[in-house]
Amino acid sequence: MTRSSKKNGKASSPSSDRLPSEATAESPASEAVKESQPKSDAKKSNKRKPPPHIEISALDKLIAPYRITDGKDFRIKDHNPDDTAGLDLKDHARDLLDRGVAALSAIQEKLFADNSWSVLLVFQAMDAAGKDGTIKHVMSGINPQGCQVHAFKAPSSEELDHDFLWRTHQRLPERGRIGIFNRSYYEEVLVVRVHQEILDNEGLPPKLVTESIWDDRLKDIRHHERYLARNGMLILKFFLNVSKDEQKKRLLQRIDDPAKNWKFESKDVDERTYWKAYMHAYEEAIRATASDVAPWYVIPANNKWFTRLAVMTALITEMSKLGLDYPKLDETDQHKLLGFRERLEAD
Repeated sequence: MTRSSKKNGKASSPSSDRLPSEATAESPASEAVKESQPKSDAKKSNKRKPPPHIEISALDKLIAPYRITDGKDFRIKDHNPDDTAGLDLKDHARDLLDRGVAALSAIQEKLFADNSWSVLLVFQAMDAAGKDGTIKHVMSGINPQGCQVHAFKAPSSEELDHDFLWRTHQRLPERGRIGIFNRSYYEEVLVVRVHQEILDNEGLPPKLVTESIWDDRLKDIRHHERYLARNGMLILKFFLNVSKDEQKKRLLQRIDDPAKNWKFESKDVDERTYWKAYMHAYEEAIRATASDVAPWYVIPANNKWFTRLAVMTALITEMSKLGLDYPKLDETDQHKLLGFRERLEAD
């Protein structure tokens, strides 16, 4: 059955969207994780404890403090990059991610089958914050046919000949698919705002390059996102909040570890001198564009295991709200299927 006809196609048995659990739905985030091994037995054994179980309905409490829909009073300094929501699960991160990825995969299959909604994930962060690794680990179980990843570098000459939203608009996901932007149109109000000399190469009429250009662009982005949302696109934006000290540590690892040398770029060190300017630009962007239809998630990024767990949790929570399901056949089409069954069995 072709993709264009899948809305009238046979509905498969739904896969579970939930992670197995022994916790109650009313448990707070810090109590949503329970060890399945009794405490008395755990004390007697030096073996690694079995992985904890998570109640999917309680996970939204874990990431709720990081979800920003009204940025009026947003300040980065109010968000601790070392935060782990009171959880100490590093040893079990792989187990939790595996089960979360399975749940996310089941939801994505319904997204693809339903073919009504699309999902756009925007990742923004300072260098070495973990964008690539987060995308790799969280999306590892997704069907490649239903997912598209685009990393936006410096714009080409063709892209500079168009408006600043043009190049990303060409890469938006179609219905039924997840699109991932590793950096995005937000670069135009982040790196370009920090390095305003870049505007000289964008070909804008000089009279349009005024002090209000950043506010104007942020308004354009907000309206653009509302337009996309009205056309059936779920937009989730992630700022991976890494500290300057943690970034330094990771950049040094790229220098010291031969297997990571290829990741190192000298400009990453140069850009550290603009840290305050970048934080100001991020604050202004989040304040102006956080909304109910395109929320920002300010994810603590000093602990990679938690960053990945939080992003995965946000995806499962937000996509579950869409009410996705497999297409249902009407009575006429169901009767036709019975006829095809009879033909196949008689063959």
